[in-house]
Amino acid sequence: MGRCAILNEQLEPRAAFRLAVTVTTVLLLVDQLSKNWARDTLQDGPVSVIGDWLQFTYAENPGAAFSSFVGSGRLIGVIGIGITGFLLYLISRTTRRVELVALGLILGGALGNLTDRVFRGEGVLDGAVVDWIDWWFIPTFNIADAALNVGVALLLLVTLFAGSRDE
Repeated sequence: MGRCAILNEQLEPRAAFRLAVTVTTVLLLVDQLSKNWARDTLQDGPVSVIGDWLQFTYAENPGAAFSSFVGSGRLIGVIGIGITGFLLYLISRTTRRVELVALGLILGGALGNLTDRVFRGEGVLDGAVVDWIDWWFIPTFNIADAALNVGVALLLLVTLFAGSRDE
């Protein structure tokens, strides 16, 4: 067994798909429940968890990351739908466990924020994304955002350190 055996572990296609769907579903559920909690609990003001270092603060983001592209919610939503399709394609072609977990995190994060765009607005794809984790040096974010970043970082690490698939 090589040094990267865990990273290169292959699953049969059905098990691979189930793993990615499970990660995606759990993440989407936790993200939406946390956003509902934030909406119901934090609108009266922030809750200090660790002084000013970590607070839970309710915010709505009608744009993209760091509140960029405000007013482009529909375009961002359409792009999100396209990315969702591409991620499903990648998942259908992948059997490595670690890649499936990473893709499940990215898909769950994308769907978490896309769900906000679909169901938290007046019209089609114009809802604002709920953010609520306020870490002193990072703009306010949510669980979906964190999962997207962890999934991308995991894919980068796998690409750099896993070696070839044939090892």
